Amino acid sequence: MAAFVPGIELGRALYAEVVAPRLVGVRHSAARLGLGSDVLGYDTPRSTDHDWGARLAVLVDHGEPHPLAGVPAEFRGWPTEVVVVGIGTFLAGQLGFDPRGGITIGDWLVTPQQSLLSVTAGAVYHDGLGELGPVRQALAWYPRDLWLWQLAAQWRRIAQEEHFPGRAAEAGDRLGCGVLVARLVRDVMRLCLLLERRYAPYSKWLGTAFGRLESASSVGPLLTRALTATDWPARQRALVAAYQQVAIRHNQLGLTQPVDPSPRPFHDRPYLVVDADRFADACLAAMTNRTLASLPPIGAIDQFVDSTDVLGFRPALCRQIGRVFDAV
Repeated sequence: MAAFVPGIELGRALYAEVVAPRLVGVRHSAARLGLGSDVLGYDTPRSTDHDWGARLAVLVDHGEPHPLAGVPAEFRGWPTEVVVVGIGTFLAGQLGFDPRGGITIGDWLVTPQQSLLSVTAGAVYHDGLGELGPVRQALAWYPRDLWLWQLAAQWRRIAQEEHFPGRAAEAGDRLGCGVLVARLVRDVMRLCLLLERRYAPYSKWLGTAFGRLESASSVGPLLTRALTATDWPARQRALVAAYQQVAIRHNQLGLTQPVDPSPRPFHDRPYLVVDADRFADACLAAMTNRTLASLPPIGAIDQFVDSTDVLGFRPALCRQIGRVFDAV
């Protein structure tokens, strides 16, 4: 077996040594974008057992997918895949729309974050069209109001269940308590990604992406403790401490009015919460788009849809689901 080289670098070498010489005089861009752990920079030798190799897309003004003549079937011992495709066709296939014509609020809300990563992550080896750079910059992060609205939705998700594990534990439902804790841990991780302006990848790589955040060093051990503790009091201490750390980071952004991050009891019940609704309300209050702020804060599509078939492979279906946002 050939020595492992990260897919991004293998694609770079394939372009420089094999593809670029065949495109002299042809206006094009070339990149490794789209689906794949290598696009995210997470590939390892384990990744090479399927759907992996020296891969890149050659983007032209117009065209349909077809192989570039003369590209060998293997490069440095790995299978090759070079697709020539019109840039508009490529972008619409990845995102469900072509951002070169502008990005609407609806486009942002119905495009899964993993799809946004398929264009903003990866590598551009040559941008002769002069369009990939501006597209990637335009898609780099949400406009302020859309960011605030998703933060509100993520805090709301936590608010809706932060008191559930304590009640499940009190009722003697140890398994149910553990499931609820795991759900909250996942929501906190996704909230941290939002706070640090990082798109979330699909679930296999969520922990890896979280681990690269600045907040991972302080919040990560607390979340691990919440998952591994064997009794509810220990789980509660870890969860509440994690909420508090994230709340402090929220305030440090200065996006909203400061919110007291200290925990408090849930009504008269003997379990602590951060009362995450307060943070959601602060986000909604800070928005200038009052039409969007007035909608039920369900967030963008990844925050209320949890289907790999929808989020990973069905941009047209995402847009149909997105009709719930027609008011904006």
